[in-house]
Amino acid sequence: MDDHRPSGPADWPADLCAWAGGLALAITIAPAPPSLFAVGTAIILAAALHTVIGWPVHLYRRRYGRGTLPELRTLALTVAATGTLLWALAEVTTAVAVVGAMTALLAMVTGRAAGRLRRERRLRVAPATGPAVPVLVFGAGAAGHRLLRSMAHDPHCRYRPVGIVDDDPAKRNLRIEGVAVLGGRASLIAAIERTGAQVVIFAIRAGDGALLRDVRAMTTAAGRVLKVLPSINESLDGPVGVAEVRDVRLSDLLGRRQIDTDLAAIGDYLTGRRVLVTGAGGSIGSELCRQLHRFGPAELMMLDRDESALHAVQLSIHGRALLDSPELILADLRDAASIAAVFAERRPEVVFHAAALKHLTLLERHPAEAVQTNVLGTLNVLSAAASVGVARFVNISTDKAANPVSVLGYSKRVTERLTAHRSTVAAGTYLNVRFGNVLGSRGSVVTAFQAQIAAGGPVTVTDPDVTRFMMTVQEAVQLVIQAAALGAGGEALVLDMGSPVRIDELAHQLAAQAERPVDFVYTGLRPGEKLHEELFGDGETDLRPLHPLISHVSVPPLDPALALALDVRSAPGALVGQLADLCLVPHVSGAVAEVPGAVTGVPTLSAARTS
Repeated sequence: MDDHRPSGPADWPADLCAWAGGLALAITIAPAPPSLFAVGTAIILAAALHTVIGWPVHLYRRRYGRGTLPELRTLALTVAATGTLLWALAEVTTAVAVVGAMTALLAMVTGRAAGRLRRERRLRVAPATGPAVPVLVFGAGAAGHRLLRSMAHDPHCRYRPVGIVDDDPAKRNLRIEGVAVLGGRASLIAAIERTGAQVVIFAIRAGDGALLRDVRAMTTAAGRVLKVLPSINESLDGPVGVAEVRDVRLSDLLGRRQIDTDLAAIGDYLTGRRVLVTGAGGSIGSELCRQLHRFGPAELMMLDRDESALHAVQLSIHGRALLDSPELILADLRDAASIAAVFAERRPEVVFHAAALKHLTLLERHPAEAVQTNVLGTLNVLSAAASVGVARFVNISTDKAANPVSVLGYSKRVTERLTAHRSTVAAGTYLNVRFGNVLGSRGSVVTAFQAQIAAGGPVTVTDPDVTRFMMTVQEAVQLVIQAAALGAGGEALVLDMGSPVRIDELAHQLAAQAERPVDFVYTGLRPGEKLHEELFGDGETDLRPLHPLISHVSVPPLDPALALALDVRSAPGALVGQLADLCLVPHVSGAVAEVPGAVTGVPTLSAARTS
């Protein structure tokens, strides 16, 4: 509900009356009162000046909420300017101008404050004794303030706040909307018992996962329900209110980070540009499209070979999906002629290349598919982009490309090197963005765990000690867009993924939310899997010159002729060896640095390698 009804033209007559009253009072108490004509002239001049100054700064054009600090600041500046000009232009003394202006300002502020208090008193809900659920709010910061205000002023609110818990000692005994802070985290269970709260709402939108897990454990131990407000990354410009309160998700338990985004830099390369996203129907591609749409590109082109995925992403952006607009492009990266024709016709200026085959275990069995889509498909997109003079090309890579030991890792490392090579021969900026697992993406481990738990188990985990980097899709895409604004040609920008997550712990957190216990089975690592993933390869240094969450590493270029020489008809083992060989980087001396885990004893392309 809107607590700040905007000020508008209706306030203008009252403000002019305030000037008349203020000047009349100032002149009455002046030692030598001026003539009635001078008094009338001063009042008319003050009204005219206030109007001329107030309208251009939108004081009466519904820009400011009634009684808000921005409105009061603008009002004070307008009155001060009016008083100064009145002193300079009218036959009034300094004392009359100052006293008149101060009295007028006091009357204006008092009127606005009284109006706002009356409005808030009408909206305020009396303590409910009916069906409203008593809740404790954890967090007395800005989000907590707005949530409590939303509850207090919503006559139909399903929650009734009965207390606040916050770890900040400075907030002890503070009251917000009449609700008291009852203590810190250690007092949570006691506060629940004291107030009879049935629900605890976690109202810290950028809180860390450890804090939320701790609050959740105490709330569950007390037999109560925990709800949360969405994170800042989840709802970039969204409101904070009762309607946004929801159940806890795994992404909340893993942690929330606020991304420091340079909107000006992003707008410079996206706003008003023609932007194309490959793999637009995938987890990363669809979220890219949703966030890119907010920056107002001249045209957002969404390319995918999956028509149902294109339907879903268009529906998520526009709320409808008729599939009849040119923004959707149905095409396959493997078809070089088709991709070239799309680029020639649509001439994108910025390209985000998110299309790829990504399932590690499946690609171990079908390396030719990884080569045709991930390697040769990327080469097709790079060639088409260069042919039309794309200004900025962003290749989405993975942590599997750092010291690769799998077909997926090899193929993505090759695409990083091909992108780096294109930056040496094309006019635009060609760069890579590398990050780890995206939480809840299609076919991810989280999705598999949830399906297994829903089926009653067992939950299969490869190894109790295996760890992976995890990031929400919203957070990952925000950083991808930011990184694309910062990166130089030939670089790989590595996103800070936070601390690695133990997959076994993640599985147990999901299982804890199930209605009945489930069993766990440990299957062992599969071919191509690492116990612990890496974000940086051997010889790569973590340097963050421009953004605290984005590292810059150089990538050695790879001649596309070597990628084109890959023989997809080779035996799988031989093809994997060729892929691994393309990931090797020659030293200055001419020796070759081997990639850990590379296949040996199979035909390679070493003899033909150039860099």
